[in-house]
Amino acid sequence: MTGVMYDLAIIGGGINGVGIARDAAGRGLKVLLVERDDLASHTSSASTKLVHGGLRYLEHYEFNLVRKALKEREVLLRAAPHIIWPMRFVLPVDKGMRPAWLLRLGLFLYDHLGGRDILPGTKGVNLHRDHRGDPLQKRLKKGFAYSDCWVEDARLVSLTARDAAERGADIRTLAECVALDRGADHWNLDIRQNGAVKAEQARVLVNAAGPWVDPVTTMYDQSANAAKLRLVKGSHIVVKRKYEGDHSYIFQNRDGRIIFAIPYEGDYTLVGTTDQPWSYAEGPAKISDSEIDYLCAAASEYFEDPVARDDIVWTYSGVRPLFDDHSRTAATVTRDFVFDYDNENGAPVLSIFGGKITTYRVLALQAIRTLSEALDVDGDDWTEESHLPGGDFAPDRFEALVDQYASQWDFLERSVLRRLVRAYGTDTALILDGVKGAEGLGQEFGSGLYEIEVQWLIDREFACSADDVLWRRSKLGLHMSETEKQGVALWFDQRKQRAKPEINLS
Repeated sequence: MTGVMYDLAIIGGGINGVGIARDAAGRGLKVLLVERDDLASHTSSASTKLVHGGLRYLEHYEFNLVRKALKEREVLLRAAPHIIWPMRFVLPVDKGMRPAWLLRLGLFLYDHLGGRDILPGTKGVNLHRDHRGDPLQKRLKKGFAYSDCWVEDARLVSLTARDAAERGADIRTLAECVALDRGADHWNLDIRQNGAVKAEQARVLVNAAGPWVDPVTTMYDQSANAAKLRLVKGSHIVVKRKYEGDHSYIFQNRDGRIIFAIPYEGDYTLVGTTDQPWSYAEGPAKISDSEIDYLCAAASEYFEDPVARDDIVWTYSGVRPLFDDHSRTAATVTRDFVFDYDNENGAPVLSIFGGKITTYRVLALQAIRTLSEALDVDGDDWTEESHLPGGDFAPDRFEALVDQYASQWDFLERSVLRRLVRAYGTDTALILDGVKGAEGLGQEFGSGLYEIEVQWLIDREFACSADDVLWRRSKLGLHMSETEKQGVALWFDQRKQRAKPEINLS
């Protein structure tokens, strides 16, 4: 039996779980978070990488959701300007789609519903005179340019988890909750990690398991059903760069949906997303042939140079655990979060459905307010003015920070330093502290990845494998050769071998 009684146990290491852990730990609560895989290894690393209000949600009258999300854009931008930055989106007007007056009205609401201090407002674009019209088909004559933000989604999760841990939260990855027992005033949890099962206790449970919220619920309530959960798969393709510039496009489709085309990792364009029903029986989410065809065809309706299967260099898919509001199609299901709070049948439990990366901080605050009586804390907002690790600089000071570090560590290529600042912000100085030359960086793996950075990710950001480093803490897996990626995997394997205790057979 454990000697620790946690105030709050959280199951799920996606953006919702780590956001709640951070908010609660910042209030002095004893917090345990368990994630059976890596942080952000499923839904939270498979988004379209946007901090946005959700322009298309206005059509479904989700004004409250859009307002919340619009207000959060600049809050998050100020909190993490290294991994979140402004981006302009070009929305072409196309015959047979939503008319220009309707788009203008929607964008007027978008500009004013949540307020803006940093992001510029909407402007009309002549696509035959503006360079942003160059990659598009010539039938497209005019459009609009509006603002949202880009986010490194998986890094947002790992940095939020790191901040939670630095405030006292116990964050455990590769740790699966295998049994739950609900008592009158506390929860008993069995956590399996490294082949052993450890018992833990907590006064309150948060079920933030995302697509697996229902299986977690059935561990303590066999009568539970999936009536509240609607699982929707979203897939993306990454293709060879289709255009120059740092702007994005939002394209209207004949089926009423929209897709984005976004600059990605310098050399590529990200195209997504789809909305497809998904079930547990399908296994891990992966893109289907029909989804590939859909995304290629939808983008090719707008780009002068069609998007072909041969252009695809990578794909990814994730499952959105949406609250089932009985909408007719997956595309119209609400993206707002919904809580299911039960404090009448034993120790309190809060289950979370839906949510967006953009509103994760608001969701966490609302969760704490819901649980405030059970946890004996106030529900005041402390996170709105706080920075995530490495984010303690003004959004317009990014290039100045790169210049400063390029002067201080002049033996590193500027492109490498720029990537480091994009990933770690001011923590770049902590990673490189004391390094006088290239020899102090350790083994070089390729694409500017050195051993010193990998060790930082292990020590500070819960990385345990090559995939954690190459595909979630970064996207260097897109840039490295197979041999280079195998080198990172070999380094981790050798590290594990060194960590194994010697067995004395005498």
